[in-house]
Amino acid sequence: MNYNNIFLLFLVSLFALTTACELTDEEALLKKNEEEMEEEEEMTGDTIFFRGADLSYVNEMQDCGAVYANRAGDSQDPYQIFSAAGTDLVRIRLWHNADWTEYSDYEDVKRSIQKAKAEGMQVLLDFHNSDDWADPGRQHIPAAWLAVADNTSVLGDSLYNYIYGVLSDLNDANLLPEMVQMGNEINAEILQDPNGDYNGINWTRNANLINRGLQAIRDASTDFGADIQSMLHIAQPENALWWFEQATQNGINNYDWIGLSFYPVWSDYTLQSLPSAIEELVRAHDKRVMVVETAYPFQLQNNDNANNILGNDALIAGYPASEQGQYDFLVDLEASIIAGGGEGLIYWEPAWVSTTCYTQWAQGSHWDNATLFDNQNRALLGISYYGH
Repeated sequence: MNYNNIFLLFLVSLFALTTACELTDEEALLKKNEEEMEEEEEMTGDTIFFRGADLSYVNEMQDCGAVYANRAGDSQDPYQIFSAAGTDLVRIRLWHNADWTEYSDYEDVKRSIQKAKAEGMQVLLDFHNSDDWADPGRQHIPAAWLAVADNTSVLGDSLYNYIYGVLSDLNDANLLPEMVQMGNEINAEILQDPNGDYNGINWTRNANLINRGLQAIRDASTDFGADIQSMLHIAQPENALWWFEQATQNGINNYDWIGLSFYPVWSDYTLQSLPSAIEELVRAHDKRVMVVETAYPFQLQNNDNANNILGNDALIAGYPASEQGQYDFLVDLEASIIAGGGEGLIYWEPAWVSTTCYTQWAQGSHWDNATLFDNQNRALLGISYYGH
């Protein structure tokens, strides 16, 4: 008998057994880690909370001579400032044919999307479906469609072709947005004659038009092989509760996100009560919810000839008009949104600083005291919200 061979066989067997045990231990550890990750995801969810900025005014501000600086005081492009701060979503508005401005048309939007994507940020494209500002008190039909305002079928086709056409052009330029808003603050019936009646909603007409716009987004997403999320946007949580209830009753359901404007000065809801409204929207409609417009003043001083929109009445107890007050408001608002099951917060026009250019009403900015930049265009503490 060759004892050397027997001893060698024993060593090989022992090594194989030991290795098998070690692999088993590693597999057990890996399984344990996976189980812990699954448990954590069940508790926290695997969703991303979007921290965004509406930068629709930036191109115009820069063309008007605005130079921005980061927290360190170094001159830097605002898209780079927001990206470096931790912003992951940029909201951009689009007007149909605004002959009173050179901005927020297709070419300007294309320029903005290019900047956002170059800095690694996603894009929410906001179709106002109007030649001017669209909001709860003004949903004016584009002048080009006025002749068919009362022909719902033809008007629906016009809306569909317009939205699909814009997305098709952006797809050709490799600039498709990740999200699309079908209308801006559409509390009132959309695409109305400028002399229309805002005292009620013709839901047969309204639902038909909204569904045509939403279908254009769905078809573009399918045809271009892209996951484009769709959103409907209502101003203030208390209005969203009744509006989405009525919308659902009238067959509007083909969308992914509920977008909210939440400005405490104009809302019945507070930071403390907001979670209940968001929770109800999520529960009742099985949609994701995001606050797509909010802001808070860092000062009450006016920096130019354009009257500020947010004044002393916009202040909340415990949140002074200061850098710290503005920052704290954003941090606490995010916590409130998350508590209700919401998944995002976008600051409206944080870079609409004062310049020598004019709005439709005055020279300067009506938002200079509520931006995330001081009077010298240096980033405030509020910009740190994005990375807190």
